Amino acid sequence: MTISTLASRLAPLALLGLAIAQTSCAFDVGDDESDLTSITARERILTFEGYVYLPATASTSEITAAVKRQTRSAFGALLESDVATATRELAAVDPKTFVKERVAIVDKNGPTGKEALRVHYRYSDRAIVPKTMASVGALRLGLLHGDYPAQAERVLVECTKNGPDEREMAGDVWYVFNPSLATCKQAMTAEQLGIEAAREGAAAKSSQIVAAELARLYVPMTASLTPTPESGKVAYPEYDRLWSGGIQPGVLTATLLTGMIDHGKPGEVHHEADDLGYWETMATMDELLYARPKLSVVSVDPPTDLSTFKVGGKTVSGLNFKDFVEWNVYESGFPAGLTDLEKKDLERQAAKRLRDRWVTFEEKVVVRIGQSTPRPTTIRVQLYFGAEENVAPYRRALKTSDVFLYNGHSYVGKGPLDPANFTKKDFPQSYQLFFIDSCISYNYYNSDYYAFKTNGSRDLDMITNGVESESNGSGAAQGRFLAKILSGKTTSYRELLKTAGTTGPDYAWGKDALRVVEGETDNRYSPKTTPIQVTSP
Repeated sequence: MTISTLASRLAPLALLGLAIAQTSCAFDVGDDESDLTSITARERILTFEGYVYLPATASTSEITAAVKRQTRSAFGALLESDVATATRELAAVDPKTFVKERVAIVDKNGPTGKEALRVHYRYSDRAIVPKTMASVGALRLGLLHGDYPAQAERVLVECTKNGPDEREMAGDVWYVFNPSLATCKQAMTAEQLGIEAAREGAAAKSSQIVAAELARLYVPMTASLTPTPESGKVAYPEYDRLWSGGIQPGVLTATLLTGMIDHGKPGEVHHEADDLGYWETMATMDELLYARPKLSVVSVDPPTDLSTFKVGGKTVSGLNFKDFVEWNVYESGFPAGLTDLEKKDLERQAAKRLRDRWVTFEEKVVVRIGQSTPRPTTIRVQLYFGAEENVAPYRRALKTSDVFLYNGHSYVGKGPLDPANFTKKDFPQSYQLFFIDSCISYNYYNSDYYAFKTNGSRDLDMITNGVESESNGSGAAQGRFLAKILSGKTTSYRELLKTAGTTGPDYAWGKDALRVVEGETDNRYSPKTTPIQVTSP
C-alpha cells in the first residue's frame, strides 16, 4: 500500500472523528456456531493491518521488534471493545507479511536528504468476542506508533480515562490505551489533519513523507472478525483419567490456590481476614463442604493448631474449619460469650494462621469407572490462601494437582503464573485440568503451558477469562465448579461453566468474563461409553 493510498483511506476516518464503530457483516450465527466451549464468548479470527517507520538500515529483527511494539498496543484497544486475543500481548507477528519500502522525508522546501524505511504488515490471531457481538464483522480502532512509551503522558491524557488505575499503568500504557474515548478520537483526528496539512505543497509522491507523518503517535486501524468453522461437539473433562489418579494412583488431587486481592490503604495494617481474597476462599470452601461434608482436614503444612485460640484472656478450643467458614461467610457460629471485638480478633487470628499454609482435606470414596471393579479412592483437596508473587506455592500446586484452581491477580501476565517461571519438570505428564480465574488469563496463560506437556492439549485442559474479571462471587463459583467435578456426575464443560457462572439471585453480583475452555477439542471421554459412579465406602 502506498502512503498516498493509505492517506486517502485514513482521511475520511479523521474527518468523521475516527468513530469507533461496530460494523455488522452478513454472516448469521447461532448459539452453537463455534467449536469454542463457552457460555458467553464466540471464537473469531482477528486480522488487521498496520505500519511502522524505522531507520533505512533497520534489520529484520529490529523491524520485528518495532512491529511487536505496535501490535501490543492493540491489546488495550481491543480489550476496551471486549475482544480478547489468544496470543500473549499480540506477539504473533509474521515477518513474511512485511512489505518494505524506502521513503524520502520532505518539507515545503523540498527533499531534506533524509530517508526512512516504511514497513507494512498484516497481523492475524485467534480471538474471542461476547455473544452480543456475534454478528460484528469489524471494529474501527487504533494503534500506537513509534516510541510511544516515551509519550506515555500524552497517551494517558488523550487516550485513557486518566484515573489512578490508568496512572498506575504508565509503564505499560499499551494496556490502557482506549481509542474509543472522545478525547482520543479528537486527538487522532487533529493529528491526521496536521499531517495532511503538512503534506500539501510538500509531498507529491507516494514515496515521500513529511516529518509529522514520521513522528505520528496514532495510526487508525480496522480489525476484521471472521467466524471459525462449526464443530457442534459436546466436550467433557477426561473424567476417567482424573478418577484413575493421574499423579498418584487411587487419589484425585484438587488444589485451590487463592491470592490476596485487596491492597489496603497506605499507612494502615491490612489484616488477612479483611481481604476479599480470604472471603472468597471461605466462600469456595462453603460451597465445597456443603456438597461434600465428609471432607476433613488431615494435615497442615507448615504445621499449626487450627482448633485452639486465645481471645481476650479466654481459650477457645474444639474448633474446625467449618467454623472459620461460618464466621466469615455468614458472620455467625462464634463461641458463646465473646464480644464483637473478640469475635473480630478470633476471625483475624484464624485468617493469619491459615495464610501461607497448605491445608489438606481428604474424603474416602468408592469409584467405578465404566464396567471396571469399584475401587477405594481418596478425594484430596489442597487449600492455600494468601498467594502473592512468590512462585513456590504455584509451582507446588501445578506439580501436585490433577485439578488446579487459581483465584487471584494476573499481575498483567508477568506474575508468578507466567509460563516463563516454569520448566517441563514442574508439570506431571498425566492429564490435568486448570481453571485460572484471573483477569485476561486467556491471553496470558491459555497456550504457553501446553509446551510443558509432551502430548500438549491431550494432557491439559484450561479454563481462562477473556477480559477483566470481578472478584465478587468468584470464590463461590469455583466452589460450585469443583463440587460438580468431584460429584461423579460427569458434567459437560458447557454445564460446568454454567455452574461457575451467575446462577441465581445469590450470585447475581458475579460475572462470566468471557470464560472459555481450551484443549478440550481432542478429549475422548464420553459418559455414555464410560459412566462413572462415586459412592461412599
